[in-house]
Amino acid sequence: MAQATGVTRPGGRTARTREAVHAATRELLAESEDGTVEIAEVAARSGVHVATIYRRWRTAEGLVIDTIVDELATRSPLPATGDLRADLLTWATKLLDGLRKPVQLTLARAMIRAGEAGEQGSDDVARFSEPRIREIEAMLKASDTTAIGWRDVFEMVLAPAYLYALISSPLDPAADAARLVDNLLAVRDQRAAAG
Repeated sequence: MAQATGVTRPGGRTARTREAVHAATRELLAESEDGTVEIAEVAARSGVHVATIYRRWRTAEGLVIDTIVDELATRSPLPATGDLRADLLTWATKLLDGLRKPVQLTLARAMIRAGEAGEQGSDDVARFSEPRIREIEAMLKASDTTAIGWRDVFEMVLAPAYLYALISSPLDPAADAARLVDNLLAVRDQRAAAG
């Protein structure tokens, strides 16, 4: 029986294709001076047909964003134990530690460049960032936190972490992770008290 179009088969050909394309994209990004890749290069390196890549990712920017978000989810998954401070601190420490490594800065620059690709780039950022947003929401939900949302986590933890790393002044995981987390939790507490 033929499989319906668009149905994902976990662990099947779709997963192998995605893995091969992501691996090729990571390799090409590591070699790229400006944080860009071409779909034809990814196809040649991965052995996956160009049409397959276009069908799944639509643009090179979408492919870059999906690869980076997948890399982040693998390297730095967000815990959701119910202890929000501990979960945020574990994650922020890994994040800041990773941003001290040149390869992670290359990925950050590539993500920014992909997001700059006009309306399509913005659509790709939103579409491929959705799994990471859901992870943040799950972490907040596990701790019954409603006074802050994923945008607050982006603005108060991710944005300063990436900004400092990109201006060649990366934050110190040992000291700054706790500071970022405590600032976010102070906002949560203030909103909860006011509400």
